[in-house]
Amino acid sequence: MRIRTPLTSLFAALAAGGLLVTAAGPAPAATTIEVTTAAQLKAALGAAAPGDTIHLADGTYTGNFKATTPGTASARVTLTGSPRAVLTAGGGYGLHLNGASYWTVQGVTVTGGQKGIVIDTAGGVVVDGVTVHGLDMEGVHFRSSSTDGVIRNSRIYDTGNDGRGMGEGVYVGTANTLSDRSDRVQILDNTIGPGVGGENVDIKEGTTGARIIGNTFDGSGLTGANYDDSWVDVKGNDVLVQDNTGTGTSNDGYQTHTQQPGWGCGTVFRGNRSDLTAATGTTRLAIDVTNLGAGCTTTVHSSNTVTGGKGLTNITVTP
Repeated sequence: MRIRTPLTSLFAALAAGGLLVTAAGPAPAATTIEVTTAAQLKAALGAAAPGDTIHLADGTYTGNFKATTPGTASARVTLTGSPRAVLTAGGGYGLHLNGASYWTVQGVTVTGGQKGIVIDTAGGVVVDGVTVHGLDMEGVHFRSSSTDGVIRNSRIYDTGNDGRGMGEGVYVGTANTLSDRSDRVQILDNTIGPGVGGENVDIKEGTTGARIIGNTFDGSGLTGANYDDSWVDVKGNDVLVQDNTGTGTSNDGYQTHTQQPGWGCGTVFRGNRSDLTAATGTTRLAIDVTNLGAGCTTTVHSSNTVTGGKGLTNITVTP
């Protein structure tokens, strides 16, 4: 908690709440809040101020956890712990950053809910080195115009357990709307799958500038519900898909679609390695461009490679 009161009042309040706080400097100064229980975590999320760090001890934190106070670009709020600090939800969202711009979520595990980590109306959120699994629906969802977010170095698996094909690993935007401008989201160096009951990554129409780089995809959990039959489905504009490795798809590796006029355009594929030896679908392409047409370009560079299946792509390859 940021120091806003005289020290005697502050330490009395902290003692009553059972929180150990280490001040980083004189008032007003950012603090490190040491948390060991679910009640303390909820209190810390509610009280966090720009620059603060909430550190979770190893253990199980049962409940639905929500943050609504933003940090700033120069004073981020950090929620951190090891993979043995486990947020376990019986339903709903494990961790909901609602309006909580400039937060970093680092290291922890989120499991057991409807969705793992949901970012709403929050810019500059960084999700780094987390583990997300055991969910009814999506793993990590950037939505409600949450711009400039990053998920990196994380592991997502065992999602979509309600069987409705809504278990995407990383989901950007909102289906069937152009008002969700969750632009410039970066998906970097993650391991997604196995057991992901939807696309490993789904980039929705209305979003622009996503970057999907350096990830490892396993599509062995694809169900075919809601047309999920590829690791990555791109329906947004100006997306870069680069240096990813994929195995285990049911049909294609990557697909582009136009769900709304003028969207699903400008995707660039470079340096991706696709293994389609287990694919049984009808097209079985590493990169299936379904929205061919004037004014909606896709670029597939020759640095992309494929093993098995029916080939690299259905468009002319660019050197």
